Amino acid sequence: MARSFRLVCDDPEIPLVEALLTAQGFSFEPEPFSPWCRRLLGEPFPLGASLAARFGLIYIQDRSSMLPPLALAPDQGAAVLDMCASPGGKTSFLAQLAGRGGYVLGNEPSADRLATLRQNLARMNLPQAVASGLKGQDLPLPEASFEHILLDPPCSGWGTVEKNPKVLTLWKPGKVDPLIALQRELLAKAAQLLAPGGRLLYSTCTTNRAENEEQAAWAAAELGLMVMDLPSFPGFSFHAPVIPEARGTLRVDGEGSDAQGFYLALLTKPTSSYGSTGTAEREAEYDPGVSALRKRGGADVAMSGRAVLPPEALQDAGLAWDNLPPGFFETFKDELCFLPARGRGLLPPRRKGQRLGAVKGGVFRPWARARLLLPGPGSGPELNVEDPGTLSALLEGRSLQTGTRTARLGFYFRGLPLGFLAVKGGRILWSDR
Repeated sequence: MARSFRLVCDDPEIPLVEALLTAQGFSFEPEPFSPWCRRLLGEPFPLGASLAARFGLIYIQDRSSMLPPLALAPDQGAAVLDMCASPGGKTSFLAQLAGRGGYVLGNEPSADRLATLRQNLARMNLPQAVASGLKGQDLPLPEASFEHILLDPPCSGWGTVEKNPKVLTLWKPGKVDPLIALQRELLAKAAQLLAPGGRLLYSTCTTNRAENEEQAAWAAAELGLMVMDLPSFPGFSFHAPVIPEARGTLRVDGEGSDAQGFYLALLTKPTSSYGSTGTAEREAEYDPGVSALRKRGGADVAMSGRAVLPPEALQDAGLAWDNLPPGFFETFKDELCFLPARGRGLLPPRRKGQRLGAVKGGVFRPWARARLLLPGPGSGPELNVEDPGTLSALLEGRSLQTGTRTARLGFYFRGLPLGFLAVKGGRILWSDR
């Protein structure tokens, strides 16, 4: 089975990320269904150990798993809920589609998987993404408030049998009833949170009809949702639905598509199903208490009551706060995190936004991987590397001598922002602790 990956960067940076991959010997070609997706052709060593992967500039993902966000197709600036989000592949893709002005809430109830989700989202530097750790069926969010919801619930995983052959013994046909019940609980909650006229994308990585077509038919019959026609995606072949009520849904032909088996159903809520109150009005009824808006470079930056950010940090010429969309800061333990303004009214408790750095002793120190706070190359003290070998050496703990007296340097590869380097005792060091 071919391996695929997704570029996680702004459009102007795509050639630079591809150059970093090529410089390490990787070869690839575009996938036909998205300008961000690539199919791997040559892998001199594991792609996950590449510099692009280590800096969160790519995300390795089965090509079928890339389809749910594309099928949901949120607009730029949209608010999106991903109810079962870890490890973060679909959440991060949704964030790219919604753009910096959007908001994507990735929810994951498992503590271990939530930690993985947070780590992945932080590494990819997506300020529009927020992670929470609550049961999906109990999410304390306003009713009918999201116009885009992705539900990829726990399933039997039969479509991943080539990679995970144990799923056929772990989830035999007689053992999937608890999964089916959980899927229906989550579907019912998703229907409750879906705004009239909104889109709900239900997907699984199984070929089991009881978890796929029958669930779409159940959602239509019991929840009042409507099944919408999904167009096919180039580069894939699909099996036709067997159940008439599931017409318009897609089941990936894994063998014919050189990908995992996958199922996608696009559902919508009729506009007559929720009175006349608009989404904006319902969001306004659920206010997380953000206050003290401040202007900075045309962006509104609000401080929550829990956040402590030294005023001089906003004036630091080495930090590009203007790169952040409108939003506000919160502290998570000793970390300073960013949450998007588009999420106002749609933020659950126990959430965590994009990690930016730490505030200790009244001093803000950016996280080494917070490349979104980097100004453009040439804006200040920096190390702009041409050779990937130098990047690898720094990541492995080696240091470089320098005559600069500044405490940190901007870190770039041929102008591609990577993060921040520390300077100690005349030596340049990489540390992302």
